[in-house]
Amino acid sequence: MSLSEEERRSLEELERGLAATDPDLDLQLKSGRLRGTAARMIIGGLALLVGFALVIAGIITQILIVGVAGFLVAGGGAYLLLSRLVLRRRLRRYGQDGPDSPGG
Repeated sequence: MSLSEEERRSLEELERGLAATDPDLDLQLKSGRLRGTAARMIIGGLALLVGFALVIAGIITQILIVGVAGFLVAGGGAYLLLSRLVLRRRLRRYGQDGPDSPGG
């Protein structure tokens, strides 16, 4: 189903408004790539799974370097996955109860 001329103009106007108000979101939507928190969480989760698989493979094959590499990859994945959450909690806590807040 195609859009009418009026609907196309409205859509183009909305796109221009979005590009003017939030250029980062506009760039992300046009590029189609995940950026920021979503990308870190996906990459971190995948690295965590691959790391666990390497640890298990290292145990099964009894090759120490594979297990150690798996542990390091899993640790890095866990860091990517959780670092943003911990940082967000700290910022929220200091934003509400910090020395610069009106109540503190």
